[in-house]
Amino acid sequence: MAAMTLVEDICPVPDIRRTDMDAAIESARTAVGLPVGARVVAAMSGGVDSTVVAALLHKAGYDVVGVTLQLYDHGAALKKKGACCAGQDIHDARLAADMIGIPHYVLDYESRFKDAVIDQFADSYLKGQTPVPCIRCNQTVKFRDLLDVARDLGAEAMATGHYVRRAALGNRSQMRKAVDHSRDQSYFLFATTQDQLDYLRFPLADLEKPQVRGVAAELGLKIAAKPDSQDICFVPSGDYRTLIDRLRPQGREAGEIVHMDGRVLGAHAGITDYTIGQRRGLNVAVGEPLFVVKLEPETRRVLVGPREALLTRRLTLEETNWLGDQASMEEAARDGAPVLARVRSTRQPSPARLAIGDDIVSVVFDQGEEGVAPGQACVLYDPVDPDRVLGGGFIADTTAVAV
Repeated sequence: MAAMTLVEDICPVPDIRRTDMDAAIESARTAVGLPVGARVVAAMSGGVDSTVVAALLHKAGYDVVGVTLQLYDHGAALKKKGACCAGQDIHDARLAADMIGIPHYVLDYESRFKDAVIDQFADSYLKGQTPVPCIRCNQTVKFRDLLDVARDLGAEAMATGHYVRRAALGNRSQMRKAVDHSRDQSYFLFATTQDQLDYLRFPLADLEKPQVRGVAAELGLKIAAKPDSQDICFVPSGDYRTLIDRLRPQGREAGEIVHMDGRVLGAHAGITDYTIGQRRGLNVAVGEPLFVVKLEPETRRVLVGPREALLTRRLTLEETNWLGDQASMEEAARDGAPVLARVRSTRQPSPARLAIGDDIVSVVFDQGEEGVAPGQACVLYDPVDPDRVLGGGFIADTTAVAV
């Protein structure tokens, strides 16, 4: 194992050999797949991953242009370690670009980010959903708006620091899990369209995080030991409910906590305090463990029940994206295609099949699945080739195994 050193006593950074550095550069060149000298925009968030991408591509001989997005009011995040796209991160990206020797631009996307991500995040909680803002950010601001900027800059591709693999097969591109499955981010990128995937590059797909930090240190980048971004980037305090209360105060309307059998067990101060599967903080005592099984924003009721009530047999999808071999997800659903369905980023995919009715695509699990909440993403993988992403969608509704 390579020796480990500490930079700024923050994160361990391994020492790497020259051959490892050469291999990392060659891996980046292979991931880009374009002639040396081609222009590539590197999306630089200010973190170690995207900075190493920019540096490796520069070393590989590409004409690299760094672009950083300022996405939200960075006042509260200036001193927060692990923030993203604000304050110190923008400063770090600018310094890194200067050290690497590439041009660098900072784009103010605060307004777009608020409309596409922050407001949608707050509205989802009002609807009784559990949103995934990182997916919305990738889907809209980063992989839609920023790609347009990259094309305007004359780039033949845009590279990011995401841990996911892009494989070009014929005239189509596949999305696949990264080599380091513990870092894989395919769940958060399921909404990437075929056209976007054709243009994107992911040079870290074959590297593990310690290797990336080692490369950063070898290149003399000061962010080699910088902590990863954590939690929700636009909630530096971690208290997302305070943000929702400020943006959508109507979520603070009191209501009842009701057992599935109809008993009223208590009261709550606002439906935005609850998510599907929640056990703690219910403040009701009936002698048995209870979990939030459903939220009814229209009646402001929080429905609770036993754990087995959380088992989901079927879910319906909306805002779908398809990367499989069939012409569309609807066609695959009409064929009853088998899939591996992942309903949360922290859960393993479960065997299921696609179905369709009234033009709405459903995922039917072979066995009951826990942790299924409207608003979350359901990402589909190929059961024959589990590293391949077939697509996915946002969970619109669920049907329990036992009603």
